[in-house]
Parts: sequence; structure tokens; C-alpha cells
Amino acid sequence: MISENINSILRAIVSNLQTPVVIILLVLMLFTVVVMGTFVFEFFIEHRKLKADIPKLIETMNNTEISEMGQLIDENKLLPRQKNALKHVIRSENMDAEHREVYASQLLFDEEEHYQKSLRWPQMISKLGPMFGLLGTLVPLGPGLMALSEGNTALLSQSLLIAFDTTSAGVVIAAIALVIAQVRKQWYRRYTQSLEFMMEVILDKMKDKDGREKAGGTRC
Repeated sequence: MISENINSILRAIVSNLQTPVVIILLVLMLFTVVVMGTFVFEFFIEHRKLKADIPKLIETMNNTEISEMGQLIDENKLLPRQKNALKHVIRSENMDAEHREVYASQLLFDEEEHYQKSLRWPQMISKLGPMFGLLGTLVPLGPGLMALSEGNTALLSQSLLIAFDTTSAGVVIAAIALVIAQVRKQWYRRYTQSLEFMMEVILDKMKDKDGREKAGGTRC
């Protein structure tokens, strides 16, 4: 008797999950459309315009004085965020070498955090989509099986339709979000690696300048 009551309570709770699950899937679909829009916008406005030849730029930076580095960065087709971070490193010229490296590491960390924020939504959708799709599949199967035992084929068909629709929705939004997340990961890895290499060049140039100044001061 107790077992039957518990099963009835559980069945009532699970059967009432159908509407919330469908609503959550619709919300996830809406967020997927928004993520797709921001992805397309990012491609045409930012990524497509990134045409800087990083190896060539690093070679040029090695042959450029610190005083001319800001102009060189402005003239290259880097991302605005990359230019901003590199200029902050250049402005740290008056710090000692250890503080400059810490400052550059913090700037690089801030950039990585910025890019991680852009990855969170597609990564979350790619995980939640299949979960709620599966849940939307299983919830209507209970009433569907009961309808089958009673010979109610209309209710069975309706339950199976809901199950297939929610499964399809969950898989589609997860696939789209996963593709966007993977492509963005490649972009952002390239951005941060390029930025790190250029920061290292600037810091090395500053160390060389500090060494020359100290050597000059010693001779005097």
C-alpha cells in the first residue's frame, strides 16, 4: 500500500514535469538563436577583419624600439582588444621587470576570462539541450504506455509525438551550440596565443633596454 502511494506520488510529479521541460527547451532554443546571432556578428565584425600576419609582426617588433611600438601596433590589423592590451604593457615601461611581468600576466588572464564568458552559454546549451531533450522524451512515455494498455491509440500517438519533438529539439540546439563553442575555442586560442607571444617580445625589449641603461650608468 505504501509502495503504491509512493509510486503514485512519483508518477504525479513526473507527469507534471512535461510543461516545464517543454518551456525550458523553448527558452534554450531562443538562447541558441541569440548565440547564433552573436556568432555571426562576431565573425563578420571582428574575426574576418583580423588579418595581421603574427609571425611577420613579431619579427618587425623585434627590430623596433619601444618608443615606436605603439605606432606599429596601431598600423597592424589586430583586434581592438589585442591592441589595447599591448598598449597597456608598453605603458608599464616605468615599472620594474618583475612587476611588468605580473602586470602582463594579469592582462592576459583578463583576456582569457573575457573569452571564456563568450564560451559559457554555448557550452551550457550543448550540455543542457540533450538532457532536457531526453527528459522530454521520457516524461510523456508514461502516459503513453498507460494509453497503450487501455487501447487509447490517440493519446499514445500524442505522447510519442511530444517525445520525438523534444528529442529532436534537444539534439538540434545542442549540435548548433557545440559547433559554435568549438569554433570559438579555436578563435580564442589563436587570439590569446598571439597576444602572449607579442607581450613576451615587448617585455624582452624592455629588459634589453633596462640592461643597456644600467650598463650605461655603470660606465659613467
